[in-house]
Amino acid sequence: MDLAALYHRPESEFAYLYTEDTVHIRLRTKKDDVVKVDLLAGDTYLHYSEAWYQTGQAMAKVATSDIHDYWQCEWQLAPNRLAYAFRVQGNNGDQVFYCDRGVYPIDDQEILKQVNAYFRLPYFHESDRVKKPTWVKDTVWYQIFPERFANGDPTNDPKNTLPWGARKHPRHDDFYGGDLQGVIDHLDYLEDLGITGIYLTPIFKADTNHKYDTNDYMTIDPAFGNPKILKKLVNEAHARGIRVMLDAVFNHIGYTSKQWQDVLANQEDSIYSDWFYIQEFPVKAFEAVDYSSGEQFDRHQLTYQTFAFEPHMPKLNTSNPQVKDYLLGVARHYIQTYDIDGWRLDVANEVDHQFWKDFHRTCINLKADFYIVGEIWHSAQRFLEGDEFHAIMNYPMTDQIKDFFFGPVIQDHTIENAMTNHQFIDRISSQQMLYREQTNQVQFNLLDSHDTERIMTRAKYDRDKVQSALVFMFLQTGTPCIYYGTEIALDGGDDPDNRKCMVWEKDKQDLEMLKFTKKLIKMRQNYRDLIHFASLDWVHDLPSNRILAFKKVYHGQTLRAYFNQGSQDLKIAVNKNTKIVLTNIAEIECGDIYMRPGTYLVSVD
Repeated sequence: MDLAALYHRPESEFAYLYTEDTVHIRLRTKKDDVVKVDLLAGDTYLHYSEAWYQTGQAMAKVATSDIHDYWQCEWQLAPNRLAYAFRVQGNNGDQVFYCDRGVYPIDDQEILKQVNAYFRLPYFHESDRVKKPTWVKDTVWYQIFPERFANGDPTNDPKNTLPWGARKHPRHDDFYGGDLQGVIDHLDYLEDLGITGIYLTPIFKADTNHKYDTNDYMTIDPAFGNPKILKKLVNEAHARGIRVMLDAVFNHIGYTSKQWQDVLANQEDSIYSDWFYIQEFPVKAFEAVDYSSGEQFDRHQLTYQTFAFEPHMPKLNTSNPQVKDYLLGVARHYIQTYDIDGWRLDVANEVDHQFWKDFHRTCINLKADFYIVGEIWHSAQRFLEGDEFHAIMNYPMTDQIKDFFFGPVIQDHTIENAMTNHQFIDRISSQQMLYREQTNQVQFNLLDSHDTERIMTRAKYDRDKVQSALVFMFLQTGTPCIYYGTEIALDGGDDPDNRKCMVWEKDKQDLEMLKFTKKLIKMRQNYRDLIHFASLDWVHDLPSNRILAFKKVYHGQTLRAYFNQGSQDLKIAVNKNTKIVLTNIAEIECGDIYMRPGTYLVSVD
């Protein structure tokens, strides 16, 4: 047994209060090195009267990666504290005792009886438990880029607004007149689709069409509407059972904001000079550069910090008390005034943790079941400890799903079928073990967004591949999001091509894709408990490394899913009690089913 591979960390995703009366305990071991793990646990003050270290509760292997196995069990609380260790049995039959002080022979009675040698969860406080809004896991989100969804009020169109969809490939500086009234006008469409949550990209006053260069957080962009329209949108969405999440950019502010313009005008004498990370004065305005004379503006020589070296997005100093008060006031305003249900936070990983802790407290104190999502493209354990974000935009999962179903992109070229099912399972399983189970249940899962190319383009217009990837995502723990237009096969490359105008003419929509999307969402709703609460058991004995198969078992029901991305048929047996709930196989009968390459099948029995 590789003792160096044994790993556990108390009060983390390896040991945490899951519900008010249950604890989850995890242990990581070397892959295929351990055959059995028992949790030895009890109350510290009952140690000598009840020799709980002599028995043990079996732990189950819940995930496997290329190099590790993960074991987990659920402990039912009696007293509000826990001392615990692990009895680990290797392939060769040897057993060891793994505790807070290290690894010992299993027959070392002295260490077994030393209560202070055990890992400790000293006392469980309900206030410390990582809590998530319960409604989120049952929500299907729909991301809307307001400027491109629908033009409901032409009277508020900005200057030089183009006819709807005038360009096949929109440019960065195009305006088409989409607004909040356009969203209201299509709420019935979203309800019919099965959507229960809307995520709007920024709607605050800004100079660009995307609004990520906010100039005034307290003002709705006039091209989108006004306070009355936003209030109407939220109210009418709520009346249909649809939640509303807004997008906020607190990492940086727009170049033409009054705060930044005051800095440019008054330099170090500006009352806002400490609102930003200014490295030296005078701050030079980048629009003052005379490009006609050959003068160049070197973004890497800026005298102030920005987002991604973009001179028109100066970075806010969120540790400044005045900045913090201002931004927290923005958060309070939209919750109190409009009753929004969530914030999606742009560039969340570049803002200090203390600000997010104060932000979380502000939102939750106003609305206990409020949802907070950070835009983070990498592992984010520190942000997900319960006092900052509830979830992140789950791009790590996004990338793995797209790489498996569509082929990974290397140097702008798609490599067909480069990822095996073994590699995919390894990466998905490793990501799952990064977080508490209640966190995984509300992760914001997506396949494309305003920041990525659309999946129809990424899949080279292979509808079967797109549907397979969507089915897989909808069967995973977490809350899925559809980017506007995906349901009608809207395509588009990277920004700005991924922000095309929504197509509303039915003769120009992919109606088969729309029908599929409705079925997909309905399946998610019908089998929500199987999807949320059942463990995911992978099928490994498959004829091709390009086939994915798994099952989920919960309260006597078994959901089975198959995805044939290989080059040969897959034969599976379906008995008479099996219900086929979603598939793209043309004909299904009881008995052997042959899944052609590119097909998927979801059944429940």
